[in-house]
Amino acid sequence: MNEMVRGAETVDVVVVGAGQAGLSSAYHLARAGIGHVVLDHAPRPGGAWQFRWPSLTYGKVHGMHALPGMELTDADPLRPSSAVIGEYFGAYEDRFGLRVRRPVDATAVRDGGDGRLRVESSAGTWSARALINATGTWDRPFWPRYPGQETFRGRQLHTADYPGPQEFAGARVIVVGGGTSAVQHLLEIAEVAAETTWVTRRPPVFRDGSFGEAEGRAAVALVDERVRRGLPPQSVVSVTGLPLNEAVRTGLASGVLDRRPAFDRITATGVAWADGRQVEADVILWATGFRAAIDHLAPLHLREPGGGIRVEGTRAVRDERVHLVGYGPSASTIGANRAGGAAVREIRRLLARGADADAPDRTDRTGRFDGTHSIHGLDGVREPAVAPSV
Repeated sequence: MNEMVRGAETVDVVVVGAGQAGLSSAYHLARAGIGHVVLDHAPRPGGAWQFRWPSLTYGKVHGMHALPGMELTDADPLRPSSAVIGEYFGAYEDRFGLRVRRPVDATAVRDGGDGRLRVESSAGTWSARALINATGTWDRPFWPRYPGQETFRGRQLHTADYPGPQEFAGARVIVVGGGTSAVQHLLEIAEVAAETTWVTRRPPVFRDGSFGEAEGRAAVALVDERVRRGLPPQSVVSVTGLPLNEAVRTGLASGVLDRRPAFDRITATGVAWADGRQVEADVILWATGFRAAIDHLAPLHLREPGGGIRVEGTRAVRDERVHLVGYGPSASTIGANRAGGAAVREIRRLLARGADADAPDRTDRTGRFDGTHSIHGLDGVREPAVAPSV
């Protein structure tokens, strides 16, 4: 039984989040024999994948990287990715005895004043020597604000609530966003909608050809450089570009992917530009990305003036007890796996210092995560970690 400290259950490590990054971390913690608890707010296994729309079948997902120690095999490409990956994550938890507590919301993480962290949640409080935060971005959809937005008489929704193309039959739809999700939405919706319009803040950049090791290294370096400066991570597509596959080529040739620049205001019946152009619409679909779900870390004051959390490897520079996996350069399926292992290696060193762990070292000691391949294995709909790609 764990000892109770001031009404909190004691444990070495609390893992918040049970998606790819959280399960990888729990696997490595278990192998290292480190006592831990995993908290997940979702109702069932599957991380953010369980909320993906039904038309996103597993065959449309490119680069889903297996969790450590267990491959995903013989998956039916025609089944929804939410079902395939949800079942895989559930089987993984069972095989390795990863007893995830769900649904549990982590509400706040505070300095316990005794060298430990106090993790408060909807299911109680834990006193921990370290925290692995693996909360991802799905719970914080980013909605841009435009003049007149509240006057629009049609429907507005975000990728997080996208139900699939069937609900847009016969409608005039504006899709806002320059990422992979926006492109996938457009290609689906255009088959049933009366009219579609694509709007992006920047001209989209399409990537023709393979995305090899050199490209992966360069992309990770750009993301890593930002988080080292304490800036929010850029959108994934801003460093990788949009893959130019056959479906995209068809969309470009047909005009479905004929992009327009960002509008200036929203009207009651559509959108308008400063030069007088207007587009009427029944629906505005915001495929504008997500922000990191890290509000529960606010009491630790980890943010830098630039708005992000400065991270060395996976470790928050302002508090070595806190590790962020699936954040910045590890925001991919393979990157999350490697980040889980890297975080646990650092935590082992922290715990091994014994009594010294009661006086957290907040100096800038580097513990690098080798993210050389972390952009490889990006799922087909991964959203920006923080910045929108409109």
